[in-house]
Amino acid sequence: MSTVNTVTEQLTAAGQAIEHDSFAIIDAEAGPHGYSAEQWPIVRRMIHANADFEFNGLTDFHPDAVRAGVAAMLRGGTPVVADVEMICSGLSRPRLAHFGMATHQFISDADVIAQAQAQNTTRAVQAMRKAHRLGLLQGAVVGIGNAPTALIELVRLIVEDGVRPALVVGMPVGFVSAAESKDLMAQITDVPWIVIRGRKGGSTLVVAALHALLALAEAQQRAEGA
Repeated sequence: MSTVNTVTEQLTAAGQAIEHDSFAIIDAEAGPHGYSAEQWPIVRRMIHANADFEFNGLTDFHPDAVRAGVAAMLRGGTPVVADVEMICSGLSRPRLAHFGMATHQFISDADVIAQAQAQNTTRAVQAMRKAHRLGLLQGAVVGIGNAPTALIELVRLIVEDGVRPALVVGMPVGFVSAAESKDLMAQITDVPWIVIRGRKGGSTLVVAALHALLALAEAQQRAEGA
């Protein structure tokens, strides 16, 4: 049995060559780093997504993050809950389908907007609450790349309501509460997380991190099936 990923690779030989060459350039230019062999492919793909080498250092991992994320994907059927549609649109449907995963986001739902207006909160807060009411957060992979208030609310749900996602990829970008929201997430010990410290982040980076985890999951799946 082949040990080469077929689902989470580029679909053409030319595309694969460009991506692999890019990764080799990143490895060479990044030089020594403090990430483990499991963590580095995630950081490298994030660098690849926007050519910013500062993510070598800004990216921080809960000790169990990679193992928990890969396990959640291999389990099959694990929901991906996102703060915005951009993450859902950016994730590869064939790669998700390989693991029976579906995406969910509620930021533009009429009831979410109405609740945000009535309670003077953000849509992102209400979207996380809706995901909780629907039972989608428990055991989920949660990706937050746009709204710091979504990550702050998720931390509250973890602390106060006992919500236990399988993994939180918390990378909201911005100037108001973005850095603080990620620092709050990084204080959580009993839910694994991957965060970007400081103001930088974005949905593209969440997608990159999740694609890297999907590739690691496929590699483990193939190794176990060999």
